[in-house]
Amino acid sequence: MTYVFNMHDAKTKLSKLVELAESGQRVQIARNGKVVVELNVVAKKSRPLFGEFKPLNIWTSEDFDEPVQEWIDAFAISQSELELQSNKK
Repeated sequence: MTYVFNMHDAKTKLSKLVELAESGQRVQIARNGKVVVELNVVAKKSRPLFGEFKPLNIWTSEDFDEPVQEWIDAFAISQSELELQSNKK
């Protein structure tokens, strides 16, 4: 069954309208006699239980733990700057 309420009634009876929608009824709200909104129940999503996750397919390259040349270069520059500063003191 479809229930149609005007805006004023919907404001005063919101909890009742939600109950009707949760029970499977169609609930519509009208403004000036024209339906503008329909209440829908949001499907509940349950959290996965321990061990229900799908396995991840992770790929890593053979050289993932090799030093990055840009970092080596940057560290070498900063290291030489530190040595210069320590020599000045």
